[in-house]
Amino acid sequence: MNEMTSSAGRQPSQVRKRPLLPPKFVQAMLAGHSALGLAFAALIYIVCLTGTLSVFLHDFHRWEQPDAPLASGPIKTEAIAEATRAGHAQAVADNVAQDLFLFLPSALSPRFLVTYFNDAGKEGEWVADNDGRLVTRVVSPWSEFLAHLHMELHLPRTWGLFIVGLTGVALLSSLISGLLAHPRIFKDAFALRWGRSKRLQQADLHNRLGVWALPFHVVVSLTGALLGLATLIIGVLALAAYNGDSEKAFATILGPRAAVTEEPAPVPDVAPMVASVQSKAPNAELVAVHYQRIATSGQHVNLTMRTPGHLAFGNTYYFDGNGKPLGDGGLEVGGIGQQILGVLQPLHFGWFGGLGTKVIYALLGLAMTIVTQTGVAIWLSRRRDKGLPAEKWERLWSAVTWGQPLALAACAFASLFIGEELLVVVYLAVTLATLVLAAGVREAATVRRAFQGLSAVALAAVAVLHFNRWHGLASDPASAWIDGSLLLAALLFALLAFQPNGEATRNQAAKAAL
Repeated sequence: MNEMTSSAGRQPSQVRKRPLLPPKFVQAMLAGHSALGLAFAALIYIVCLTGTLSVFLHDFHRWEQPDAPLASGPIKTEAIAEATRAGHAQAVADNVAQDLFLFLPSALSPRFLVTYFNDAGKEGEWVADNDGRLVTRVVSPWSEFLAHLHMELHLPRTWGLFIVGLTGVALLSSLISGLLAHPRIFKDAFALRWGRSKRLQQADLHNRLGVWALPFHVVVSLTGALLGLATLIIGVLALAAYNGDSEKAFATILGPRAAVTEEPAPVPDVAPMVASVQSKAPNAELVAVHYQRIATSGQHVNLTMRTPGHLAFGNTYYFDGNGKPLGDGGLEVGGIGQQILGVLQPLHFGWFGGLGTKVIYALLGLAMTIVTQTGVAIWLSRRRDKGLPAEKWERLWSAVTWGQPLALAACAFASLFIGEELLVVVYLAVTLATLVLAAGVREAATVRRAFQGLSAVALAAVAVLHFNRWHGLASDPASAWIDGSLLLAALLFALLAFQPNGEATRNQAAKAAL
């Protein structure tokens, strides 16, 4: 009783608050957060940086060929039939007549695209006009290089997707462990110590950007992991539900597959198929047409049709070569798993809105990139403050941080003269050179300034050369605003290059005072 009375009589200031999480648990989470971040830091940084740029992937396609026609209105049924005929004829001429895609103009891209490919990896792509006539063969080395770097790291496709998927898992795990390692992170959401040491400034920037954009970070890392590990997930599904029959598992998720046969057959008319879908969904609009094993007796036709009000690109409706309905993918109104599958790509890349949505996604992606960069920088600064500087790793991390923008800018410059295959060589050469140069320089700040300055020069050169090449020929407005954006990015890098090293300045002032 006396103990109870004594406890109740204590003043509020005398009652010790129990921490939200046990200190040992927080320390374990912090250790795990650091280890996970350091192990995957370079990969996460590259994937985040290229992902930020990939938001504008379709715009980069347009920028590389700004003289290609844009759709001036809805594509009529007759134009779809003509594009199918012309696309198939061109695929036959290119010896790639297997699968044919038509991508109709949309908010994502205002071009009418005709694409074909085969199992051997050969492909071709054309821009068609409003009448369905093939006008310009697509040549977009920079866009293709960027897409493959972000999604596969230019590794063999299966391995590349798997590694990028694991990177998404590592990023998601790092986000969760980071939250658990900082119990006050939400309470201190607006605490910014700009007048303090560089490490404290980086810590505040790291934590604040991590909190402010947390929903975005979680969504992008989760969808990236699912997209990258899709093949593995389907393989597990095949083992668990279909006795190891991967073909059946793929068919369940991706729809029925066309039979492989060499017997010729007429290419079906898609107009009755579109009418069949619209009889049940009057607001559905045709987005894309996929002919599987075109012009053979086993061919199938997949129609992607979008109903307003849904986040997915559209729902897929399956038909055989005679126009008989074979079901649909349920990406808009199917089961929860089907609907999740439908929104993965739009949510991951921000391809569900206009230019404003893309800009927001790019800014949030840049925030994620900064969080990755500052996370390693904080760990290195903490070691230095403890008297255990890792100068070589500081220089190498600076080379990764600022060498990657330089490598990408160099590839954009080279893409004006060479194809995608050689861009991989340019990227690897510049990346290796930045690491070698960083290893031979004394200070990380020197590495930073040098690569920032070179990036500014490369970006400005890309904008000027591109403008010179297409001035008077470009009809696509994407050409002008991307060139302008490149010049602004060049100016930003130049300003960063001439920014004084605040930490070094403070150290010099301290020595002078002593």
